Amino acid sequence: MNPRTFDAACRALTGATMDVQWGANHVYKVGGRMFAVAGPSGTCAFKVSDIAFEALTQSGRARPAPYLARAKWVFFEDIAALDDAEAADWLRSAHGLVAAKLTRAQRREIGL
Repeated sequence: MNPRTFDAACRALTGATMDVQWGANHVYKVGGRMFAVAGPSGTCAFKVSDIAFEALTQSGRARPAPYLARAKWVFFEDIAALDDAEAADWLRSAHGLVAAKLTRAQRREIGL
């Protein structure tokens, strides 16, 4: 996956927005809550389920995301090493996990 594909996959999700924060990081949000981050140096991080967190970090494919590990975020050093379809699925899942925590009114407002 390349940064442009990552961006397109995130923006294609219902209600997703992107802000530039913490320097030049692209922070993707749904309902004002983060679900993925792409760094300017080709890194990325996103929220995963408890099971995916254990599987990805224990296998060494990803590491716990700095500052966000307790919220079950994973960090990848090289976005280019990710398979497009697999990463897009993870991003849909991240979006869904975060959107599920929004209020009913917030979900209705953004079309979920």
